[in-house]
Amino acid sequence: MTSNEKSQVQAATIRDFGKQWQWFPEVDGWVAENELFESICPPFISAADIRGKSVAEIGSGNGPIVRQLLAAGASRVVALEPSAAFNNLQKNFSDADRLTLLRTTGDTLPADLTLDFVFSIGVIHHIPEPDPTIDAAWNALKPGERILIWIYAEEGNLGYLRIARPIRVLTSRTPFPFLVGLSWLLLPFLRAYIWSCGRWRLPMGLYMKNVLGNLSSSQLRITIVDQLNPTYAKYYLRAEARNLLERAGFINVRLQHREGYSWTVYGQKPE
Repeated sequence: MTSNEKSQVQAATIRDFGKQWQWFPEVDGWVAENELFESICPPFISAADIRGKSVAEIGSGNGPIVRQLLAAGASRVVALEPSAAFNNLQKNFSDADRLTLLRTTGDTLPADLTLDFVFSIGVIHHIPEPDPTIDAAWNALKPGERILIWIYAEEGNLGYLRIARPIRVLTSRTPFPFLVGLSWLLLPFLRAYIWSCGRWRLPMGLYMKNVLGNLSSSQLRITIVDQLNPTYAKYYLRAEARNLLERAGFINVRLQHREGYSWTVYGQKPE
């Protein structure tokens, strides 16, 4: 894609998520509790590491990770969200102190924030040109401090992607209310598959049992829509995930193949 095409795709993807989070504004249950944070970030970062630290999250949606960062005792949280979901963030955290909300994309994260951590959970894989966002995180971090991103993995998803990619070509162009209705139709089948994964070894079994198995019906429907809705989604190979941080200059880059379907990627800005 040309730079102009990438910009158009990114704008469309931001609009997609704005619709999604406006339709599903809830921030509750397991996704809003520290269990989710603790399942994504270790072994690199724990909730205890956040206490008293200045952190930013790129792509906050309706704010589940924001809630976890505040609960973990961060001294300051800067939450970036470019889509219409920003309005939900304002409502969900209208009385929160220690929180700054910015309606902007990750590549414009202010460089003068002197942050201890930058997080981006489930967002970078929806950015066609992610390097400016990773560079902005680098600039906003103090020397020696850390970034952690969570992104889709190519490894572990090949069978799923053979089915999902052709379907997404159609559903990413489908009116959003139709996707909401489709999520109701597919919900019983997803629940049945989660149940089956608890009894037999099946593809994506760890993800089904340990992640989706903890979600409410509403959150499962969001997950279904999340897979059908976005204009752009990239599934990263291990080497691509590592290079994403190393290109920006991060060192001590480490990866965890989370539940066999995604990458948690950690890096440190040199002293």
